[in-house]
Amino acid sequence: MASQIANNDAQPSSTGGAANIEWRRETGQVPYRDALAEMEERNRAIRGGTASELIWLLEHPPVYTAGTSAKEGDMLDPRFDVVQAGRGGQFTYHGPGQRIGYVLLDLTRRARDVRGFVHALEGWVIGALRDFGVESWRAEGRIGIWTRDIDGREAKIGAIGVRVRRWVTMHGFSVNLSPDLSHFTGIVPCGISEYGVTSLHRLGLNVSAEQFDRSLLMHGQEFLAALDRACPSD
Repeated sequence: MASQIANNDAQPSSTGGAANIEWRRETGQVPYRDALAEMEERNRAIRGGTASELIWLLEHPPVYTAGTSAKEGDMLDPRFDVVQAGRGGQFTYHGPGQRIGYVLLDLTRRARDVRGFVHALEGWVIGALRDFGVESWRAEGRIGIWTRDIDGREAKIGAIGVRVRRWVTMHGFSVNLSPDLSHFTGIVPCGISEYGVTSLHRLGLNVSAEQFDRSLLMHGQEFLAALDRACPSD
């Protein structure tokens, strides 16, 4: 893989009982197709009991990915490679300045609640954004993480897309630190045309991938603990 692994050790000091999980963060860009192939292989190995679980923080070169619900009409300008991702959801964009977290966990060791897994992922991102003074939230009927843009309107700052095979998860989340927001205009992001897309940079915050990764690690134990509980009803 072309990117460089900066830290592929478990982080028990940051995440309590997570010593059996590999925490990997990349400092270089990982081509999306390479990452997808590695996720597929790792998912099978986790299911087979031959590999540890993995939380993988990284960045991709520009790419559009299509989820299982993607609609042809939502691809407006295929200026970048378009990859069938196999995850849930519709079209999304990944590229430089966006931090991505791929989460490969065995839910048979936890609450076996897919909805709870997604809820916990959302809460993890919301908690990390809060560390930088950004209030964000879930929105009923709209997948993703939402915040108030500079024009006062609601806008998406993070995307969620997962796949679960025999209770082992794949894919995860992306957060817009400082991507080129014009790249999102090639698609209808997640099939939602009524709302815009924003980033920490657009909100006046310069946050590096290393800084955001550090915040995610700080909240890692909270995220993992949430997976031991069924999804709340609210």
